[in-house]
Amino acid sequence: MGDLIKLLPDSVANQIAAGEVVQRPASAVKELLENAIDAGATDIQLVVRDAGKTLLQVIDNGKGMNEVDARMAFERHATSKIQSAEDLFALRTMGFRGEALASIAAVAQVELKTRMADADLGNEVRIAGSKVAYQGYCATPKGSIISVKNLFFNIPARRNFLKSDAIEFRHIIDEFEHVALAHPSIAFRLTHNDSEIFNLPSGNLKQRIVNVMGPKCREMLVQVEETTPLISITGYVLKPEAARKKRGEQFLFVNTRFVKSQYLHHAVQNAFDGLLSPELHPSYFLFLDIDPAHIDVNIHPTKTEIKFDDEKTVYAIMRSAIKHALGQYQIAPAIDFEIDQRTYIPRQESSAIAPPRIEVDPNFNPFNEGNSSTSFKSNGGTTYPKEKRNADMAAFLEFYKTQDHPEHSVAQPLPQSDLFYQNTDSENGVLQSEPFQLQETFIAAKIDGQLCLVHQQRAHERILFEHYLATFEKQSIASQQLLFPVQFEFPATDYTLLTTQFDHLRGVGFDIEPFGTHSVVIHGLPVGMEESAIKPTLDALIDAAQHEAAAFTSHPAKALAKTIAKSSAIKSHSKLTSEEMKELLAKLFQCDLPNISLHGKPIVITFQTNELEKRFQ
Repeated sequence: MGDLIKLLPDSVANQIAAGEVVQRPASAVKELLENAIDAGATDIQLVVRDAGKTLLQVIDNGKGMNEVDARMAFERHATSKIQSAEDLFALRTMGFRGEALASIAAVAQVELKTRMADADLGNEVRIAGSKVAYQGYCATPKGSIISVKNLFFNIPARRNFLKSDAIEFRHIIDEFEHVALAHPSIAFRLTHNDSEIFNLPSGNLKQRIVNVMGPKCREMLVQVEETTPLISITGYVLKPEAARKKRGEQFLFVNTRFVKSQYLHHAVQNAFDGLLSPELHPSYFLFLDIDPAHIDVNIHPTKTEIKFDDEKTVYAIMRSAIKHALGQYQIAPAIDFEIDQRTYIPRQESSAIAPPRIEVDPNFNPFNEGNSSTSFKSNGGTTYPKEKRNADMAAFLEFYKTQDHPEHSVAQPLPQSDLFYQNTDSENGVLQSEPFQLQETFIAAKIDGQLCLVHQQRAHERILFEHYLATFEKQSIASQQLLFPVQFEFPATDYTLLTTQFDHLRGVGFDIEPFGTHSVVIHGLPVGMEESAIKPTLDALIDAAQHEAAAFTSHPAKALAKTIAKSSAIKSHSKLTSEEMKELLAKLFQCDLPNISLHGKPIVITFQTNELEKRFQ
């Protein structure tokens, strides 16, 4: 029997290694940008075509490489970052394994042009599938230009598993933002299909955050700064009102390396305890600086996971630093929990406060119209005649009748449409009692001889979903033009996702166009949608496109109808009138699935008479 175990060829071994390091175009972007930073670049440009499937190019003004280094850079485990195993515990560079370029060259066509500052000519290397096709001299500016073309050209199966261009480019933007936020002193540019997405000048951290996330976050930033013998924490958290239901704006860096840590994310959430509802996630940009001897970054090929030798202490310091920052900026109460910090004005110690003077007429009798005392004196002793008092009261009552009062206000009426079933009296045999609300969340009524409890938000979501889905699929929805167009600005990642949905939005009645770099302008809405629902709907659409990409790809009309329905529906704890409750119930029972919510949960719970009788036995 022959030998069964054989040594793999280098080309196959490199492709296997590349599967760990290069999972998608964004993985190559991360490695190339980190190499440029380690080379001392102060200006880095990323050029992308077709979401990285056709071209990824990184241009930097770093130190460059000589002829030998340009060739050795593509060998596996060839690195300038470490010399011994002990160096792994003193790392300050981004890359160190020497696997990145070798792995990329194993699954793509790579071209490198590089020149050192004191050299007259640069060096050029071309590699395809780990095989060197050319090496020689070339004319090139100082620094390096590395181009990765036709990623996975020799592994068609891997290429087929890549997602749509929109999703892959979103991952590229994520990696670009991680690197750009960690190095605000370096200028970065990102171009996709000849369109400039980012142009970030060098500056400080706050400027970089605003340039990446948009100017609206400037007023939301709360600075965090804490220094201890073990660790230093700097950065910003966003105010509670900037929290979102979906994660995406949580940036944690350890020694300028972006990392993912559910444990430390919990520390941030714990610091916001009492300020956020449980389903919301705080946004933050936090930088931890710690002695490399206390961490291990060599536990994952992508270097996004990290281990601390004293994780509990780091957790406690992070939580304390954030709570202190929130209290210091009067976002969380620090001393007196009864004082409203927005209106509290401290008393000046130097000013004397005079006690109020009260004058009482002991002979005043309110039941004696002929009483000579027909006036009273105010706190300062000013006379206020009774005739003037009565006239002012009459004028106030007349004014009061014409005003809207919050205590009598109700939720906005449900949008009108042909699906609304208006005949809800007892003769039709459906609704047999006046409905009423429980906790302004559930509608209770007797329907078809049963006591029913209806979840009002889930019910309205179901109604709107089926209405919009039917309309979208027929492509018959009308658009109502706005008197004044509205403009919204988004972070680059959100804007990119939103642009992929423009065609779907226009098909359902939105008159939407790009406006500026990362802004959109809306001229019209689907009939029945309120202007106040535009921004929540677009935000929900972006979140859904990001976290439910498969649904948007397979059935965009259904995914869009679900998103708009969830953002436009009346919410729990909204007060409804009797007529609105009747209208909601009538429309609900015309739906195809009136009992099941969009998330598969019950909308209606019924109680039979015999079941209620058993409760009293």
